[in-house]
Amino acid sequence: MILSHFRCAVRPLSSLPTARSLAVDRRPMFQYTLSTYLVTPAELNSGLQKNVHSKLSTAPKIIPLCASWFLPNDGRSGIDTFKECRLPHARFFDLDEVKDPNSPYPHMLPSAKHFAQAMSQLGIRRDDSVVVYDTKELGIFSAPRVAWTLQVFGHPNVHILNNFRKWCEEGYPTDSGIPEDLSPVDYSVPELDQAKVVAFEEVKDIAKELGKEGAEEVQILDARSLGRWKGTDPEPREGLSSGHIPYSISVPISDLLDPTDKTLLPASKLKEVFKSKGIDSSRPVISSCGTGVTATVIDAALTEAGFPLENRRVYDGSWTEWAQRVKSEENLIRKSE
Repeated sequence: MILSHFRCAVRPLSSLPTARSLAVDRRPMFQYTLSTYLVTPAELNSGLQKNVHSKLSTAPKIIPLCASWFLPNDGRSGIDTFKECRLPHARFFDLDEVKDPNSPYPHMLPSAKHFAQAMSQLGIRRDDSVVVYDTKELGIFSAPRVAWTLQVFGHPNVHILNNFRKWCEEGYPTDSGIPEDLSPVDYSVPELDQAKVVAFEEVKDIAKELGKEGAEEVQILDARSLGRWKGTDPEPREGLSSGHIPYSISVPISDLLDPTDKTLLPASKLKEVFKSKGIDSSRPVISSCGTGVTATVIDAALTEAGFPLENRRVYDGSWTEWAQRVKSEENLIRKSE
């Protein structure tokens, strides 16, 4: 499933810009394209070697985007791990900053304007290919959320590195310390693709109907640990009840990752995992988790396993919103031993 190639489009000599026209004709001479959502360290390294690193170049680039993030009870910081060890020429996408600042829930999607401003400040153009990656420690964790966010706002070329831990183990170059200064670029305000997102009220309506005869067979998948889903383990956010949405299916992200290197499992094994849990690719899927971050690990796994894109949505508020908004008399927080 993981396959990549780079295309080099070279214009004939007669069509190259003259010195006089160079200032106005700034079309890229070379463009390299990664062809799959997940890319290996070898594929990314090959692409980066072909990159044009000059700040003056307007040619599309392959840009590594660090999405390091940890749960609030972890004690580690994403920006600190970025400074300690990162991909060369990487930028840092801060999940705790690029979000809806007015929402009481931790990681709701930002406005389109806020997103465009963040991409501009990161020096990312719409024709750049972005490869999002995680920390060495966690393997695959928050990178799919950032990649999904870019997709929701219509960025054309988005990929996930599978993964930074393997990149380091295989001896590819890294950088550390204070990152390079970035010059803002133009990034037009996009439109949010509403078809990829589902809100609280709709999930609530679905949950009330699930299990009833004749109800639409929507599958709600939960990426949190099994203990949190069962309600036997506490949530990392103090005062928040654990448990699960009625009729949801527990799909901890640990089930989707290689236990040794924390890469996303190959497509064949992901299909086996979903089949073992009774998940049907022909039925609609809603992915959820604690705050909408690791729900997108499920979504990335569904992509690899070949689940139709049009049948999948992410519940942005996820459990943090659900546990705070449902009323006790509605019996919409379930626990199981």
